[in-house]
Formats: sequence, C-alpha cells, structure tokens
Amino acid sequence: MQEQHAFPFLREILLFLVLSGILIPILQRLRINQVVGFLAVGTLVGPFGLALLADDVPWLAFLALPRDQGTAALAEIGVLFLMFMIGLELSAARLWALRRWVFGAGTVQVLASALLLGGGLLLASGLDTRSALIVGLVLSLSSTAVVMQLLAQQRATGSPLGQAAFAILMLQDLAVVPILLLIGALGGKGGGDDVALLAVLTLGKAALAIGLIYLVGGRVVHKLFRVFADHRQPDVFMALILLCTFGIAGLAASAGLSMALGALLTGVVLAETEFKHEVELVIEPFKGLLMGLFFMSVGMSIDTRQMLEAPLLLAGLVAGLVLLKALVVAAVMRVGGHPWSRALEGGLLLGQGGEFVFVAIGYAMSVQVLEPALGARVMLVVGLSLFLTPVLARLGRAIGQRHERTRDQQQAPDDGALASARGRIIIAGFGRVGQQLAKLLGEQNIPFIAFECDAKLVSRLHAEGKPVYFGNAARPELLHHVHADEAPAIVLTMDHPASAMRAVRSIRRDFPHVRLFVRSRDEKDARALRLAGASVVVPETLEASLQLSAFVLEAMGLDERTVDGIVDHERELVNAKLLAPGHTP
Repeated sequence: MQEQHAFPFLREILLFLVLSGILIPILQRLRINQVVGFLAVGTLVGPFGLALLADDVPWLAFLALPRDQGTAALAEIGVLFLMFMIGLELSAARLWALRRWVFGAGTVQVLASALLLGGGLLLASGLDTRSALIVGLVLSLSSTAVVMQLLAQQRATGSPLGQAAFAILMLQDLAVVPILLLIGALGGKGGGDDVALLAVLTLGKAALAIGLIYLVGGRVVHKLFRVFADHRQPDVFMALILLCTFGIAGLAASAGLSMALGALLTGVVLAETEFKHEVELVIEPFKGLLMGLFFMSVGMSIDTRQMLEAPLLLAGLVAGLVLLKALVVAAVMRVGGHPWSRALEGGLLLGQGGEFVFVAIGYAMSVQVLEPALGARVMLVVGLSLFLTPVLARLGRAIGQRHERTRDQQQAPDDGALASARGRIIIAGFGRVGQQLAKLLGEQNIPFIAFECDAKLVSRLHAEGKPVYFGNAARPELLHHVHADEAPAIVLTMDHPASAMRAVRSIRRDFPHVRLFVRSRDEKDARALRLAGASVVVPETLEASLQLSAFVLEAMGLDERTVDGIVDHERELVNAKLLAPGHTP
C-alpha cells in the first residue's frame, strides 16, 4: 500500500494531463472557449459528475489516493499561476495609458455592481451584512480569462470596445487585493464596530506588508533577472519565475496574507521590468495548462445536485447576475462615449462572474466568513454564467455589428491611416545604430518598440523611460506578442551576421508582408540577406566608404551636386547587384 503513495497525486496528474492533451486540440479545432471547456470537463469528471477520481473507480484503483487532497493541491498551483498571470498584465504604463477608463469607468462599475448585487441579496434573502458585502464585491468582477480569449478570437482586442473592456477588467484585477484583505479582516468575527475596527487595522497592516514586499521584492527580483538574463536560457528564466512566484507567495503567507495575493504581487513586480515580454514568452507554453488546471479544479467543485434541487431559483439567480451586471457595464460604456449598441455588446461580454470568485469564495469559507452552502451556490451561479458567456458574446456582437452596418460608411477612417496610427516600428538590436534610429524616430514622434539581448544595456535604457525590452526578435512568438503584423516596418540592426540571417528567415516566414530593413556588414552579407527575404539591406562598409569618398571628392574641388550624383550612382550599382536574378523580392 505504501508504494501506491510513493508518487503523491499521481492519479490526479495523469488524469489532468490526459484530458488536457486531448481536450485542448479539440477545443481549438471546434473554436470552443477553453475556459468553458475545462469547466465542463471538470464538472463531468468531478465528484458530482462521473466521480472519476473516486477511490472505488476500478480502472483507477491502482492509483488510490484521497481525492480531495490531490485535487486541492493541484488547484492551489493553478490559482497561484492564474493570479501571477493577472498581475503580469497590471503594469503602471498600461494603467496610466488607460487611466480614465481604468480608475473612472472601472471603479464605478465595481462599486455599482457590488451595491446592486449585494443590496439585492441583503433585501431578498436576509443575509447578514458581511456575507452580502463579500458576495456583492466578488460578483461584481468578470472573467478576464474568458473575455480576453473571446476578444482575441474576434480580433477585437485593439478596438475601442476591446480597450474599454480591458481597462475595466484591469480595475477588477486591482480590486482583488482589497477584497482578499477585507475577507481576511472579516474572518472569524461577528458584526458590529469590532469588525469595522478590525478591518481597518488589518487593512493597514496588510498595506504595509504589501508595500514592503513590493519595494524590497521588486529590487531583489530585478537584480536576480539582471544577473541571470545574460545566460539566455529558457530553463533559467523558468526557474527564476517559479522561485519568485512561490517565494513571494510564501512571504505574503508569512505576513498573514493569502498566497494568491503574493503571486499577484509577483506578476505586478515583473510587469514593471524590462523582462516582462520574455517572461510572458517563457510561460506561454504552460499558460493554457495552468489555466486549465485551475478551471478544471473549479469545475470539480461545482455541485450540480443543486441544479436538480432548485432549477428555477438557480436560473433566476444566473439571469439576475448577468442582467444587472450587463446593464451597469452598458451604462458605464455609454457614458464613456460608446453608442448604445456597442455599450450593450460590452455589457453582455462582461456580464458573467469571474474566475476570482472561486478563489475568494473558497478563502471566505476557509476563514468562516461565508457558510459552505451559500458559497457552493454562489460558485454554481458563477460557473453557469461562464458557460453562457460565449453565447451572450455572440448576441452582443450581432447587436454591435448591426449598428455598424447602418453607420454612414463615409465617416469610417482611412484603413491605411488607422494601421499606421496603431502600428509601431520594431527595432531589433539597440546598439549604436538602433539608438541613433530611435533618436530620429522620437524626434519625428514616430512610435517604436525595441528589443535587445544585452540585459545590462536594456536595464539602463528602460530605467530612462525608453521602450526597450529584453528579448530576441528572431523568436516569432515575441513578434506575434507585440503585433508585428501591424508594424509599418521591422528594422534589424544587430551586427552579428548569423543572428541577422536567422531573424530575417524567421520574420519573413511568419510575416511575409511586413517591410524588413536590415543592416549588414558588407556586400556579401547584404546579398545573402536579400535572398533570405529582406526588403532593404544597408551594407555598413559600403555606406562608410561612400561617405568617405564623398568627402574626398569634395576636397578635390568637385561641387556637392556632382558628388551626390556619383555616390548615388555607385549605390544604385550595388543595389542592382543585390537584386540580381535568383532573388524574388
């Protein structure tokens, strides 16, 4: 029997990996939202469905292990990384860029939704004040994972509606911190002034702990990544990410906070560094699995027996949640300047409960703020609202598109101007050539983003406020991440021929229509780069020799116009060689 326990949680891990390996490709092929799919599968195989993790299932008996212990352990890891990925989106730059929507519209939406939902429960069901407060606050949040995936599928993340929805979700993610702190403050106490005083004291202590973790942890984390980034190995980055996530989560727990809050702080800390994009790329292969782990465990916790006990009540609660939140979000978006059709689309898109509800409700039950029966019902309502979200999103999109079709087409902006306004020049390599190019672009107010593999250089330039990040532009995942398909141009300034060649081939394979400007050392490298797919190649030795020749010719008495003609003619001859037969531009 001891040998059966030699590998803890083996049954849960095997079942999860089997389901994930089969489920993810199927969901992608059928274009089904992955979150909804994992929730459904978790509900199906969980203790209230087929109970495939029960000890009396014959074909799993050889992996006998207490079900609740294994499921809870895997779910805890999923929760930590879900919160880490949410924190990674909360950079100060993004918050400031969308500050009107984040701190204005987002705050109004959370407070208004919490007031309506919590107040409604307080009046209709006779809940005590603190339970109604917690339930109202957690239900005011929407699902960042589901909504952003739906927007990505619709290619609408950059649209005005997508930006507004993203801003509101950012504020909701920020609201996670005070809600978790409030739950901890209310835990284990009764009502009255004692609770209010305890809440204030706990929030103050927690704020001090968070400040210390953020400031001290931020400096330590930044230095760690700066020291080890030069290794340029994904396994080193992954090890650092795991160390920081679990380390800061442990520090938060030792300070009396939740580990989920610590993981969120880790993401926020890394979002402020120049390594943000590289971290996102490293965890990208695991992102779907980690989120699937969390949502599958959530599905396992949904008690479907309640659906049979009171189906009409449950349907009414789900409808009330979606309707109230949709109306609040629609009103906020309408005040923000969106037409009613698009505002309604946004309301239906954000009308569901969020994944954070499962974290907060579980935490609230563990500290005895909520009764288990109430918590289970709230999680079931939110789970059902998540199942409905793709349908509601399609309905909202139909409403919004109908309005767009009736709009006067002459008022539509020019497509070329819109693409130019949204795109950024991408500079790969930020040495002396890249910095000179960035200086000229900045003087002309042309937006750009740059990537460099020298961690020390990136840290210095990033601290000066320049949009320079650590990363290798030869990686297509990185370029997809910064929407290179919308870039007016990609400029490769690295001086290593092999690196430039790999980057050109990779970029041309994934982005065949983007203009690609490349620096080369000499004419031989330039011809090879042109054959590989570069749009324009500038040989460094050629330009240096031409400029030197121009100065010499002027010194010999030739006028400037004649010298310019000679130099341009020579440059054209070289370019003609680069475009010799055998190359297809």
